[in-house]
Amino acid sequence: MPHERSLDVISIGRSSVDLYGEQAGGRLEDVQSFAKYVGGCPTNIAVGTARLGLRSALLTRVGDEHMGRFIREQLIREGVETSHVVTDPERLTALVILGIRDRETFPLIFYRENCADMAICEDDVDESFIASARAILVSGTHFSTPGTDAAMRKAMRLARANGVKVVLDIDYRPVLWKLTGHGLGEERFVADGGVTALIQTILPGCDLIVGTEEEFHIAGGSTDTVAALRAVRRLSRATLVCKRGPMGCVVFPGDVPDSLELGVRGPGFPVEVYNVLGAGDAFMSGFLRGWLRDAALEDCCKYANACGAFAVSRHGCAPAIPTWTELTHFLTHGSPTPRLREDSRLSHIHWATTRRRDWPEVLAFAIDHRAQLEAMAERHGADPARIADFKRLALDAARQGAGGRDGFGMLLDGIHGQDALAALTGTNAWIGRPIELPGSRPLRFEGGPDAAVLIREWPAEHVVKCLVFLHPDDEPVLRGEQERQIEALFAACRGTGHELLLEIIPPKGSPVDDDTIARALDRFYELGVLPDWWKLPSPASQTAWNRISDVIAARDPLCRGVLILGLDAPEEELQAGLALAARQPICKGFAVGRTLFGAAAEGWLSGALTDAQAVETMATAYRRLIAFWDEQRAEAKRAAA
Repeated sequence: MPHERSLDVISIGRSSVDLYGEQAGGRLEDVQSFAKYVGGCPTNIAVGTARLGLRSALLTRVGDEHMGRFIREQLIREGVETSHVVTDPERLTALVILGIRDRETFPLIFYRENCADMAICEDDVDESFIASARAILVSGTHFSTPGTDAAMRKAMRLARANGVKVVLDIDYRPVLWKLTGHGLGEERFVADGGVTALIQTILPGCDLIVGTEEEFHIAGGSTDTVAALRAVRRLSRATLVCKRGPMGCVVFPGDVPDSLELGVRGPGFPVEVYNVLGAGDAFMSGFLRGWLRDAALEDCCKYANACGAFAVSRHGCAPAIPTWTELTHFLTHGSPTPRLREDSRLSHIHWATTRRRDWPEVLAFAIDHRAQLEAMAERHGADPARIADFKRLALDAARQGAGGRDGFGMLLDGIHGQDALAALTGTNAWIGRPIELPGSRPLRFEGGPDAAVLIREWPAEHVVKCLVFLHPDDEPVLRGEQERQIEALFAACRGTGHELLLEIIPPKGSPVDDDTIARALDRFYELGVLPDWWKLPSPASQTAWNRISDVIAARDPLCRGVLILGLDAPEEELQAGLALAARQPICKGFAVGRTLFGAAAEGWLSGALTDAQAVETMATAYRRLIAFWDEQRAEAKRAAA
């Protein structure tokens, strides 16, 4: 009985952590800071194919340490199947340090001595796993040592025995074949008869072979590209895909003609080169999206060339590869600039379709309050240092009240809430963190004027929350000053990789009608500010909700949605707003604070409540609010049905 093909492609081989220099244009010796990404040709392709909608898996090894766990967790976030990512207890995860010197120079250093992925062995290759895919992808590097060579050949044998296609990425790195010194990691071609002879034993078992001209030179044993391709053709009936950099690619499904120009080609996409590292992995991802969906070769080339264009325009390898949504938008609409990383629309689609995880619902216990709790402490004669202790109690209460359900989150600050914030970080909860100076109007940031400097030190999972007291009819000078602050904050969040939650509250006493909040949102969209989340007072009417929903749908359909705030409302009043909010598809939950913790804080700071009583009071209130939300959401679904 044939195996069910539950996967489209299994990539096999290198898996590393890439440390990319953040300062472009200088020597690698002078780089001051690095961004951390997953790397390694097969790992990048596993991520790229998953982003493009293929059912992707990876077979590799990682170390039993922080970097290995980082790779595994990132693969899961990207939708890559990781059941055959083996944790090696004896070896470290490979590292690569990379830089961007100029358009022609991209220095890199491989740290791969006895690394985990080079310990892949035949025992790691399971027949039922290989048979579950339509194709496997092997890369040249893993034929460079006897142990990994044996594992790759076993995977190829099992693939052929089970009707699974074999894809070879020649992936020739002379340094990884020990043909150059460690400092020449960017060297792409060194002729070597031994490497050519070994690669030529692989070629007959392949269905698709992909490489640059230099990689076909090593595979074919000639620096004449046509002659090299013909040498490969004599050994293999595979479809040959020759990557030609800015000239796109050319495909030979059959005999190789006298000129490269006579092969099958797809449209090219002239873009400004920023970083060529990883372009081939993006190219392969795009080609496989078409090839494994039985697209015409011209379309496979189109997808591949476009994905390569994205990669050379951006920082990083795997992070630069587009999603299917982004790719189809680009193929349909193009870009007004050859510097794709400066195309704000494409950048937003890329950001919004590669966020760290989905949050279909967020039910947040908000205790990021600073000034309010400081005032309470002063009123009761309590030491302000006790506020931090109360926030740890609030964390305990929130966890109890949530009961482990999906969508649990908190708003916590880094002033009084630092201990609670540290305890919650890394636990898979939704976390919002305030940046505004409490009560400031015009808006000021807590800790300094430069938002990028502030949030650069925050963990990536912290959502930057900014409250701005704003009315669309504020006088122009005030409005302009606040808008400039938000524009700077939005740019800082995108630059540092943090989501932004923008909270809009009209100042007390200002007139509010069904259009007020919607007009405020629309103005920010007009300025190019696209928050991931909006936090808003509960609209009082369906008309107001319709206005808000229409603005978001028109301006940013990729927005995560709206969270409702509490404004210290009595529970009955808050529930009335939530009942209406629960019926709005754009509303994803709430972020409520003083309604939940106010009474407990007053009692605890005054000495009237013990720790346990304060926790129970808050947990009960939070649990009751979640239950009410769930009831209203269920009722809305029944009504819609």
